[in-house]
Amino acid sequence: MGKKKIIQKTEEEILKEKDKLEEAMTKAASKSRKESKKIEVGRAYINATYNNTTLTITDITGNVLAWSSAGSLGFSGPKKATPFAASKVVAAIIEKLKKSKPDNLEIIVKGVGSGRDSAVRSLANQGFNILSIKDVTPIPHNGPRPKKVRRV
Repeated sequence: MGKKKIIQKTEEEILKEKDKLEEAMTKAASKSRKESKKIEVGRAYINATYNNTTLTITDITGNVLAWSSAGSLGFSGPKKATPFAASKVVAAIIEKLKKSKPDNLEIIVKGVGSGRDSAVRSLANQGFNILSIKDVTPIPHNGPRPKKVRRV
């Protein structure tokens, strides 16, 4: 079998490894603290299209805290864009945000679907203080240049 070679490490190498382990431990601890931290102001992005309604809650810097959509809750087909589905999406978000639920919300609505009003009302009924409601639906103005007339 032969002799086994034992590697002797210097004190410097041992200290370097120890520092690396401590850094990894502090990073892991800071991640767990960040999740349970209470957030004062958040943003709610509501995207209400003809086919679906999605809701994303972020902190003020844009880090996503929770998101949900009517399709992810099991609604299918034309039922995804209904006001009932939008209110269920808000209820699902509240379940995800039990610990870090923000007190104040800025709501940003995009799209022309039927679930947009219902989602805003449901957020208001859940006890959030609504600071502002902003509509960022894209509206075409004049559009691109039309094709030239076809000559036959």
